[in-house]
Amino acid sequence: MLAVIIIIKLNSAIRMPEITTDHLDEKQVKLLAEMCILIDEDDRKIGADTKKNCHLNSNIDKGLLHRAFSVFIFNSEEKLLLQQRSDAKITFPGCFTNTCCSHPLHTESELEEKDAIGVRRAAQRRLKAELGIPMEQVTPDEMTYLTRIHYKAQSDGVWGEHEIDYILFMQKNVELSPDPNEIKSHCYVSKEELKEMLEKAKRKELEITPWFSLIAETFLFKWWDNLQNLKQFMDHNNIHRM
Repeated sequence: MLAVIIIIKLNSAIRMPEITTDHLDEKQVKLLAEMCILIDEDDRKIGADTKKNCHLNSNIDKGLLHRAFSVFIFNSEEKLLLQQRSDAKITFPGCFTNTCCSHPLHTESELEEKDAIGVRRAAQRRLKAELGIPMEQVTPDEMTYLTRIHYKAQSDGVWGEHEIDYILFMQKNVELSPDPNEIKSHCYVSKEELKEMLEKAKRKELEITPWFSLIAETFLFKWWDNLQNLKQFMDHNNIHRM
């Protein structure tokens, strides 16, 4: 009954604002039609809406919340693969961030919740789409689901993020063939190199996505120090509010 009330409230409160996308990248605009998974603050599914509606600040301000994931891939040298988002991206263009950040879609395979398998399948799909990593190199069973993070951030006056973000870790050497429409550049960094990047971001010398900054300032280095023993940090009961 509660879920029904929430859906009714969301449907009555949220209307599609008149937002022009004429000036935006055509390929990225097409992706705005994808259907994201709407959730409540306890990560319970309550419906679906377009990627466009989910990322409009006018809807986020009314409480619209969707499910997302952030993947962190480390190579055999324990260096972290970062990407710089392309200038074509609608939210946080040109920002450096973790390996891959996106959303499971409101499809049967990606809605499946047991052991976060739907989210891990979505991560496999987007690692292929963004970084060109062959899907057989990033199978869902190779990804460690650590925990969830709830955060909100504005990209500009129109677009933003409001997500419960599943954190997925993986250590493997992978083949890369990035899509330039998604990724401007990529690099592997050591802990020391990432700390230098974070300092540069504080000095406004480069830009880092807000979710990556939050994770780096809280949990990342502790997890990174324990890549061979991540089970101790697996927390599937709590959602960290950032």
